Amino acid sequence: MRLRFVFMTLALCATTPLALAANPPGATAPPVNPPGVQKLAAANPPPAIPARTGAPDSAYTVKPGDLLSIAVWKEPDLQGPVLVRPDGTFSFPLAGQMDARNKTVQELQQLVTDKLKKFISDPVVTVSVQEIKGNKVYVIGQVNKPGDFVVNPRVDVMQALSMAGGTTPFAALGDIMILRRTDAGQQQALPFRYTDVVRGRNLDQNITLQAGDVVVVP
Repeated sequence: MRLRFVFMTLALCATTPLALAANPPGATAPPVNPPGVQKLAAANPPPAIPARTGAPDSAYTVKPGDLLSIAVWKEPDLQGPVLVRPDGTFSFPLAGQMDARNKTVQELQQLVTDKLKKFISDPVVTVSVQEIKGNKVYVIGQVNKPGDFVVNPRVDVMQALSMAGGTTPFAALGDIMILRRTDAGQQQALPFRYTDVVRGRNLDQNITLQAGDVVVVP
């Protein structure tokens, strides 16, 4: 028994210097990844996620046919729905007739407030769009559901074709046109090649439609 203990002690003493030599005190641990792997990771960093750029969508401007809700605080006779007429104007008690064309809700609210200041001290006016009916686009021709569509707030050409139920098998997909009338009253014809857009080419054709635009699918 004593002889076995002596042999075990000698074996332990023999292995201890080897362990200390392999890992001396104060030595740093070897890297987890070999140097070749670290160089490869440095040469191929993970792709960065691009930040979203571009200006935010502009505020909605009131269109003919829209139904507004106008209310003046503590003035029950000065509140209710107001319809924007086809010429882009509307009337409101004490304020008279006002032009809503190309104006946002905030601009109309300030306009009504300025008009009422002549009759009411510090009026508190609230203007909101109750129903959007004037912001319409039209899709005609070889589509499954031609007609006019209220866009809220805006759509592009591909979305408008989807709203119209898609094209028919007889549609000339390379000859689609968007008819647009400018502020000067002139009409423009903007080409749209469906076959290019669905393949990811010439995506600038897929423009955002404006109120009154007509998408013609021959």
